[in-house]
Amino acid sequence: MLAMVQESLSWLREWAESNPGTFLDKYSLVMAEVARIEGRHLDAIHLYEQAVRTARENGLVQNEAIANELAAKFYFSLHNETSAYAYLRNASYCYLRWGAIGKVRQLERQHPQLKEQDKTRGPTSTIDAAVEHLDLGILIKVSQAVSSEIVLEKLIDTLMRTAIEHAGAERGLLILRRGEQQQIQSEATTSQGGIVVSLQESSISEESIPESILLYAMRTRENVVLSDASVQHPFSADPYILRQHARSVLCLPLINQGQVTGLLYLENNLAPNVFTSSRVAVLKMLASQAAISLENTRLYSDLQEREAKIRRLVDGNIIGIFIWNLKGEIIEANEAFLQIVGYKREDFVSRHIGWVDLTPPELRELDERAIAELKATGIAQPFQKEYFREDGTRVPVLVGCALFKLGGNEGVAFVLDLREQKRGEEELRKAQTELAHVARITTLGELSASIAHEISQPLGAVGNHASACLRWLNAQNLEEARRSATLVVEKVHRAGEIISRIRALAAKTPPQTDWLDINLTIGEVVALAGSELQRNHVSLRTVLADDLPSVRGDRIQLKQVLLNLIINAVEAMSRKTEGLREIQVSSQKVTEIASVSNESALHYEATGQVDSTHVLIAVQDSGPGLDPGRVEQIFDAFCTTKPQGLGMGLAISRSIVEAHGGCLWASNTGQGAVFRFALPVRDGRKQ
Repeated sequence: MLAMVQESLSWLREWAESNPGTFLDKYSLVMAEVARIEGRHLDAIHLYEQAVRTARENGLVQNEAIANELAAKFYFSLHNETSAYAYLRNASYCYLRWGAIGKVRQLERQHPQLKEQDKTRGPTSTIDAAVEHLDLGILIKVSQAVSSEIVLEKLIDTLMRTAIEHAGAERGLLILRRGEQQQIQSEATTSQGGIVVSLQESSISEESIPESILLYAMRTRENVVLSDASVQHPFSADPYILRQHARSVLCLPLINQGQVTGLLYLENNLAPNVFTSSRVAVLKMLASQAAISLENTRLYSDLQEREAKIRRLVDGNIIGIFIWNLKGEIIEANEAFLQIVGYKREDFVSRHIGWVDLTPPELRELDERAIAELKATGIAQPFQKEYFREDGTRVPVLVGCALFKLGGNEGVAFVLDLREQKRGEEELRKAQTELAHVARITTLGELSASIAHEISQPLGAVGNHASACLRWLNAQNLEEARRSATLVVEKVHRAGEIISRIRALAAKTPPQTDWLDINLTIGEVVALAGSELQRNHVSLRTVLADDLPSVRGDRIQLKQVLLNLIINAVEAMSRKTEGLREIQVSSQKVTEIASVSNESALHYEATGQVDSTHVLIAVQDSGPGLDPGRVEQIFDAFCTTKPQGLGMGLAISRSIVEAHGGCLWASNTGQGAVFRFALPVRDGRKQ
């Protein structure tokens, strides 16, 4: 048997080392018993005392009682009755504090000497009474009165009335811990009409209670009894006692699981020695029971509050909620969920429809991942999916779920209908497309003179070459006539290309992505803006990298971005009265956006694309540059520096680039401004 005990002691020793507050007293007590059996009396004496002391320090009154009783048995075996009865009296007192009345009576029957009268005590001593002096009926009544209440307000009222009634006090205060502070929760006073209990939440002050007694009881966890506060005692200088001329004072700490959860303060200013031994003994048991009942009531109140919140959420039908099990069954559902899926409540029973049946087959992998997460943690993070409705249509939803307990089989799911959100996203997409179309038409309007000039050139050439062709035919010079006719065809094709580009830019077509050659796209936009450049005396040169990777995007939208940046550069330099007017459009491949611009790196941090391959396009002008304080604001909607501008061009351009997974930003150079945008190369594919 000792070998088995030693094996268990190794575990108990490890626990005591890691958590002495909980396990050291138990480890010391078992070690004391082993020392007693092995005849190591000095070790046993030391270990019994250590077990008693550590149990008392950590508020484990039941363990303190057991340690005292075993120490008494040890001393009886050594025929040291003086020490044995001292430990036995301490054991009886601890059992009494713990509420083990039957155990106290058993000890008194086994050892009649414990029934001797208590010695006379001084005015500041802690008063105890032997159990035989107490009315067992009163103890049972007090215990039942306090333990039967589960509503906090009623419990406090019962506690205060019972304490005032059985203590013979004039006034009483219940002080409970709220966070890190102690607050007065209730005050009871006696009057001709009986006991008046008022619930309140107020701070502790020297006007309401002797703070020195309160702090002493909290720190030592011991009861404080002043039989006559009018004579000299350790708390005589307390301002409250001096001012109120208190006579009888009692302060009992409420201890639950070794922690002081509150205090019960009672006073009587009319007579001394009011709080007799028997009354204090009853109040001790009342305080012990009250500490447990207050904690249970708090837990019950918290549970009720949580249940009420859940019930309000379920009955309020703000979001869909259903109870489910891992078999795939829907046990219960609220009205909001039924409206989302279009089923009736009885359908889930009569037609055996479960949450698995509501999920489209291609999305059931999401459910399997959620179930795995639930089994591991008890909670599945919200995820988007779809449910089949009763009419066969699908509804997009956001689902979050949790098990009622980890390792259990049932749980609750919260379902949010995303149809309105999806409709809103679609309306937003349409609005953005419409705004982009408006900006595109506005840009074309600004280019109208250049477009007319651009078309007039090939049309004028067509007329000239056609006239020349007729003259050569009349002169029967067929070779020259053929050459003139060829030139007519070339100019007609040229005019057709210009018209096609304008029509494509003006058309309200949905985005169509394809693999694009950026250099070719730049060339087409430069040709379209050629007349505008000539009219404003602006020269444009291109610096285009060879062998650029293709990017995937919408050709028309990216042309719109380039055209808008070039026209903005032209207009910025049109106000320039002297100096060179020049635009440079360049392209290059980069692998680290952060090395090109800190501003772009900020935009890319969230997407993790800082160090991925990109095609970088830059439009640089020699104009006056940008206001340093408004560089980022120019991309805001309706922010414009033009007298007649809409303030939408750059905002739409940025949204287009970001929709392609890229980034658009601006900065000043030594001479003018530069706008850059980077487009990601998703797989490095060449055109």
